[in-house]
Amino acid sequence: MSESTYIVEEGLLASNGQRFLNYIVDYAFTYTFSYVFGLILPLFINVLDSIGLTGFGFWVYNAGNITWFFVGIAMTMIYYILMEGFFGRSLGKLMTGTIVVNENGLKPGFGTIFKRTLCRSIPFDAFSFLGSSGIGWHDSISDTYVVNKQGLEEDIKMFHEFNLIGVQETES
Repeated sequence: MSESTYIVEEGLLASNGQRFLNYIVDYAFTYTFSYVFGLILPLFINVLDSIGLTGFGFWVYNAGNITWFFVGIAMTMIYYILMEGFFGRSLGKLMTGTIVVNENGLKPGFGTIFKRTLCRSIPFDAFSFLGSSGIGWHDSISDTYVVNKQGLEEDIKMFHEFNLIGVQETES
């Protein structure tokens, strides 16, 4: 059997429009989730206060804007790590039919997704994919690609079928 390895082709990369829509959908989701979290948090604090755990409520009510800024970043990072780590796609990517893969078209490991997510904290990273290549900084640094899922599946299938051409079955 052939020992060749599949490599993602440039033609499978998600368009800049898809990437931008991914960003907008994911941003809206994380913003809404953070807002709902902010509404539920006082209820949670009241429960903790009722059982005698008052320190957490004191910390929450006295936290400054910088603390909440970092809480928001942490929530966004958790969202991307969980969604892309388990499913290879966020809600935005699910809506646009795109998926995160490594150079071989496979779902990246959690370490790679963690690195990818950390890179999202680079200032202006959200707009880095708008260049001609369509590859963002968080993609290039983590060696990942956002591609059209259906096109990738078809391309991988064709790659493996092509590799079977000329292979003869051996009889034992």
